[in-house]
Amino acid sequence: MNPGILYALLAVTLFALQDGISTHLANNYPVPFFVMIRYWFFALFVMTLASRMPGGVRGTATTKRPVLQVFRGVLLVLQIIVIVSSMDLIGLAATQSIFALHPLIATLLAIPVLGERVGWRRLAAVAVGFIGVLVIVRPGGAVFQPEAAVAVLGAAMFSVYGILTRMANRDDGHARASFFYTGIGGAVAITAIGPFFWTEMALLDWGWLGVLSVTGMTGHYFLIKALDVTEAYRIQPLIYLQMVFGIGVGLVVFGEPVDAVALLGVALIIAAGLYVIWREYRLTQSERGT
Repeated sequence: MNPGILYALLAVTLFALQDGISTHLANNYPVPFFVMIRYWFFALFVMTLASRMPGGVRGTATTKRPVLQVFRGVLLVLQIIVIVSSMDLIGLAATQSIFALHPLIATLLAIPVLGERVGWRRLAAVAVGFIGVLVIVRPGGAVFQPEAAVAVLGAAMFSVYGILTRMANRDDGHARASFFYTGIGGAVAITAIGPFFWTEMALLDWGWLGVLSVTGMTGHYFLIKALDVTEAYRIQPLIYLQMVFGIGVGLVVFGEPVDAVALLGVALIIAAGLYVIWREYRLTQSERGT
């Protein structure tokens, strides 16, 4: 097996486990509180990696777009609060199903923000993905939950974060600074609000919080390793496995029901997302003349 694929599978598995632990903690504690603790570990991890890179921490933190980089970091930590809150409101499985929409939203945002040309095929795929979300939430039906809008907001925020990351990396020519400000900027932002939500936590849940922090750091490490040894287009389709694993965790651990209609919506979103990824890869290869 391609080592990059193996690293990506390990990262996705850890991220799915992380979502399960976050759902458990969100059921019992304020989300900003334990996200803050998690980010403290993440910031420590980022500083450790930066100190070992060429130029050290100062070299890693050097960027042409400091305001954009800081804004990215703040946006991501707020997005995490939103998406974990959604897990508490509508469940892990439903949240993951809707969150899978984010690559399609990013495709639309790339048109005005990055000036990318998106043909009718990819626009049609985006439309199919949105239909998939409607199938899952079923507005006007007996299973409709208005709280599903929180998951849609989380997906939209992550899409904006992804677009801003592409802008920053394009200007800097590398992703080191983006990773640095994701951890440090996010940690500073959440530390400004997290202490107001400080709550007494059971000893066992401190253990779960420790596991959450470790899986977060390890998952990011494996994802970085995957991108180091293989092309991004090979890894992107595997990200959808996180949704599949998340639905499984929601079903087995939390007893969240997943009916056939919802699975149809999930299938539509996955199919649309994979088509967009494949189409972008083909266009990139054509531009390179391969």
